[in-house]
Amino acid sequence: MGVYISQHQTDAAPKRATESNAEFFERVAGPFWDQVRNVINEWCSHFPPADQPGLLSRLRDRNSDESVFSALWEIYLHEMLIRSDCTVEIERRTGKGARRPDFLVTRGDERFVIEAKWTAERLGGTGDSIPPQVEDTIDRIPSPNFSVSYKVDAVGLTTPSQKRLKSELPRWLASLNPDLVTAEYKQKVPLPRYVWREAGWCLTFEAIPRSPGRRGNPASRTIGIHPSVWVADDSRRVFEAVKDKGGKYGDLGLPFIIAIGNAALFHEDEDIESALYGTSIEYEQHTEPNFGRNSDGYWIATQAHTHSRVSGVLVVDNPAPWTWTKKIPVLWQSAASGSLPAPVLPSWDTAKLVDNHVERQPANLPIHDSLGLPECWPSGKAFPRHRTSNTN
Repeated sequence: MGVYISQHQTDAAPKRATESNAEFFERVAGPFWDQVRNVINEWCSHFPPADQPGLLSRLRDRNSDESVFSALWEIYLHEMLIRSDCTVEIERRTGKGARRPDFLVTRGDERFVIEAKWTAERLGGTGDSIPPQVEDTIDRIPSPNFSVSYKVDAVGLTTPSQKRLKSELPRWLASLNPDLVTAEYKQKVPLPRYVWREAGWCLTFEAIPRSPGRRGNPASRTIGIHPSVWVADDSRRVFEAVKDKGGKYGDLGLPFIIAIGNAALFHEDEDIESALYGTSIEYEQHTEPNFGRNSDGYWIATQAHTHSRVSGVLVVDNPAPWTWTKKIPVLWQSAASGSLPAPVLPSWDTAKLVDNHVERQPANLPIHDSLGLPECWPSGKAFPRHRTSNTN
């Protein structure tokens, strides 16, 4: 049984704000997305038959994008393991307790456990966000010469009607000359603005000229810039994810790797380093600068007994089907005394703490080879341009 049955998708538009990821993957048309669906179908078929129904249910979950991406993360890990000459048992009872970690892995003489965890960054705005129906309405407005930014000046109590917005915003954009706006902006003239008010809502739009080479595509998203966002502390989020999974199973008696699918807007290796090894500090010793670590990392002395059960943390930043062949997994090795050594697959970079500094070693095998996919997969463009004549 495949995840995606239909082969006759016709809607090639980008994901809509009102659309779940399950709906988007099922609906979106084009050769790029056909490749994605075919590989997901194939990789799911490599799971034992008894485990496939639950996996399919999560991949088709229209109420939880997290369910979809956590399932995609697991099929990616499973495929990488079985193509690396590993035998994988799903949720096999392991250790002394009744818990069942995700994967019990055998590779030659090695046996180890991998527990998968998908964690996504939570974003917050400097103002209030607009209803997804309004966002979709703006993005559907044909605007071959301009994109827009918007600012929320007032928030209504209900979702506003978009009837006037559908007529007034495109009329305003069509009245502008992109070359003239560009020339005036270079002379410090502010970008043109349009204010829309409806049902207590007030949005201020600015018109941003598209570069000449990017004009004429009516399928382009109209929103070019959303209101600015702040992002949560990525190191704290990763720390909590590892702590949650690391304390779940007790002593397994085997090397234990927690695999983190880290969806972050601004991924930094320094955040992972701080989460696991502690934030770095600089101090003077005999008038010379020296470096140390604060005791706020996961593998710290005060927690040595329980945290040493985790042998390593495997991290891939922003894993998704369109990045599977591009993102290199990094195995962060335990710095706690008493940890069992974590096995290393050929497609993994490694990182370990040596004298308060992190040493990195590159993978021996490209990740696309480990997945059995071409280097440039999926091929083609996700949303090809469809040029039309420029009316301005």
